[in-house]
Amino acid sequence: MADFNDLKQKLEQELSAVSDNESLSSFWQAYLGKTGAVSALMKEMKNIPADEKKEYGKQVNELRAHAQQLYDEKKCEIDALELQKRYEAEDIDVTIPSDVQTGNLHPITLIRQEMIDVFAGMGFEVLNTPEIEDDDTNFTLLNVLKDHPARDMQDTFYVSDNYVLRTHTTGGDIHVMKEKKPPIKALNPGRTFRSDSDATHSPMFSQMDILVVDKGINLCDLQGMLDEFVQQIFNKDVKTRLRPSYFPFTEPSVEVDVSCFNCGGKGCPLCKGTGWIEILGGGILNKVVLENCGIDPEEYSALAAGIGIERIAMLKYGIRNMGQLFENDLEFLKQFRA
Repeated sequence: MADFNDLKQKLEQELSAVSDNESLSSFWQAYLGKTGAVSALMKEMKNIPADEKKEYGKQVNELRAHAQQLYDEKKCEIDALELQKRYEAEDIDVTIPSDVQTGNLHPITLIRQEMIDVFAGMGFEVLNTPEIEDDDTNFTLLNVLKDHPARDMQDTFYVSDNYVLRTHTTGGDIHVMKEKKPPIKALNPGRTFRSDSDATHSPMFSQMDILVVDKGINLCDLQGMLDEFVQQIFNKDVKTRLRPSYFPFTEPSVEVDVSCFNCGGKGCPLCKGTGWIEILGGGILNKVVLENCGIDPEEYSALAAGIGIERIAMLKYGIRNMGQLFENDLEFLKQFRA
């Protein structure tokens, strides 16, 4: 009994000096662990006379329960103290002026959304088409012949012999014309890839194709639609003009210019003194392309145009080097707000 009392006083004294979780853990190992002093008492049971075993075991269990209770109380006390210290260390003075900077959308995202809003308002369905296309969809079905320079490896990124990173979103027009019956009004935005890089070109860039398939579609429909587009993107006084051009998948084909929204057509550095700025290419879809998609060219006609999203962003925001749009320069990007 004297040994029990001595051990009880000793563990109470040691536990009163414990002030952190590390020393509390040492206390546990010294008294309540498998090799601790209380556990050692139980191992002595085999040496206790039979008539004393019951009382001895009772005393050991009471000591263990007492030590465990003291340990639990000290554990709660220490945890509360450490939590308070943490609160004090992380205390925030709400009277200090904040320096929180809000984020903003990337200029390409801003322009892309603005362009989608314009065409969605005209009733266009927005598509999501693959960035990897087979050769037929990207070239052949669009009337791009096997010996066309656009197929060369110095211009196109080939994934395999028959698959490429799409060079334009026009291939998405093939998908929709094969899957749907006219009338069709589709808008196909997405990333495209060409082996080209300078101040106004990038190996990866964003494009938005517009496609309308119906009866009696002509160039007047294209110009009227594009007039509405540029007036909403730039300003209400801007107009478009069409110049003859050539694309394998449209006939007739046109380059589309917009009257300079910076000088009003009088001539300035932005329009190089001409009063006009080239913004996109398009035309009336070649009958061969319609036939390739199973659409009767004698009953239906179609218009198509491809708009460079970076091109529109550079013009609207006065950006001279396309590389700035991909450098992730925060000082540059902070200038753009929705």
